[in-house]
Amino acid sequence: MGGPDDLDEWAIAVANIYFTDFFEVPPADLEAHGAFDISLINDLPVFVDPFLLFNSADPVYQELHERLIDYMKFLKAATLRGGLNDGLIQAWFAFPEVRQNWLGFSVSGNHGHGLGRGFANSLHTNFANVFRDFGEEIITKSSHIEKLCLVRDGVGRDNLSDFTTNLIKGYLANYTQDFARNALAASQRRVVPVPKTWFNKQTNSWANERFELPFIQGEYVLLTPKDMLTKDDAWISRMDLIGRLEDIAASLPDEVLRAQINEYIYQRLSELTDEPSAKQMREILGSAVDAHPRVLDYYIKDREDSGEVAASIANARIGEVEQQLIQHVKEVVSRVVEPSGFYDVTSNTFEEAKARLQFLKDVIENKGGHKIFFVDGQPVRRESDLQILYRLVWFASPSAVSREIDDGRGPVDFQVARGASDKTLIEFKLAKNTQLARNLERQCAVYERASNPTHPSLKAIVCFTEEEQDKVARVLADLGLIDDENIVVIDARGDNKPSGSKA
Repeated sequence: MGGPDDLDEWAIAVANIYFTDFFEVPPADLEAHGAFDISLINDLPVFVDPFLLFNSADPVYQELHERLIDYMKFLKAATLRGGLNDGLIQAWFAFPEVRQNWLGFSVSGNHGHGLGRGFANSLHTNFANVFRDFGEEIITKSSHIEKLCLVRDGVGRDNLSDFTTNLIKGYLANYTQDFARNALAASQRRVVPVPKTWFNKQTNSWANERFELPFIQGEYVLLTPKDMLTKDDAWISRMDLIGRLEDIAASLPDEVLRAQINEYIYQRLSELTDEPSAKQMREILGSAVDAHPRVLDYYIKDREDSGEVAASIANARIGEVEQQLIQHVKEVVSRVVEPSGFYDVTSNTFEEAKARLQFLKDVIENKGGHKIFFVDGQPVRRESDLQILYRLVWFASPSAVSREIDDGRGPVDFQVARGASDKTLIEFKLAKNTQLARNLERQCAVYERASNPTHPSLKAIVCFTEEEQDKVARVLADLGLIDDENIVVIDARGDNKPSGSKA
């Protein structure tokens, strides 16, 4: 247990990526506590799903869910009462992102947008109309804050995650404090004030508390139990509702509502001259939900009734994240990166970014690193996953690495900077991307005009099959880019690499 006194110096001396790396904690100790091993370099794409609190057999989790609902009822009553001034809206509705848990949807590091006036306005609007019965539902077993995400003018998945995490922050702080006191050295923890940890119903105000928490690089850290986390989407979500709306409508016990929804869908489809595309069908089904919001409670009841599988699905999703973004990355770092001395600082951001790309290419193609990209034999399917993996290898760098910087012409995947006079842009693409040729031809040029980088942009293309490699070769030949030194093609196939013992 424990580690060096100066954790800041320690952090840049070795390839630290995860909580267990920075604090020199055996992963088994964190696993025994039930906590997720967060990255202290970049948020990982998991979040607290409030349904897992509701559906848990743990009475502590059930109580946390009740607190969520009670606070929503308080906000609803305050909204319907009217007369809220800006001060009360800020005090009751606005919350910062809980960046100290290093989870969620932040595009760079662990800094997200939090919950501000837009979130408050969404709650005001919906409490005054479609959610007037919140807390008084008769169809579902309980109220669910996820209901806010089910309407077009609701709040986003990231808002729901931030809101839930804020309302259980006191629990997370206590949970983390228990681990810190038992597993960390005194030099690794500090007593710090944590804002808005519990709501005083007598004064209708949020109170702060002090906790002894893991502390590094001037900031405390919060751990989260794995059994309240999921990936991709919550158990109750608009995407799932729209995807299953036709089946849900067909089984509605309310005959009038069933007929109204079916008629609405039929009328919208009859307006089309051709078979609807997948996008058009989603838009029609979404409009049907918004036109008949009474279906929301029936959908939520359906999710409650099948809640026994929610935990197993969430556990499988978290297992995939742990395998891909933690275990595989740790293996490559310990087996390949650390022995290589990959801490030498190059002369500028372009050389550094390209060196890391070329190093990553070598690790993937020649040293078994391609396994990072595979979970149960299947490659990653989203460019956002590639971006997270790339970001995780930017430890021990003097450069500021930002993801999805938007200078007005859309977000670029990465910007690496050492001040305004030294900037390089990097784009990651899956070879299967149908817009690959157009993006190579135009996208980086657009970003360069907006961001004014001081070096040429780098483009990385990742291939998972022989067919994808052939496609990339054709695209590069057509564009005259075969020998472009700023394009790095990475062969991440799993079918053309010998095992470590044969390499």
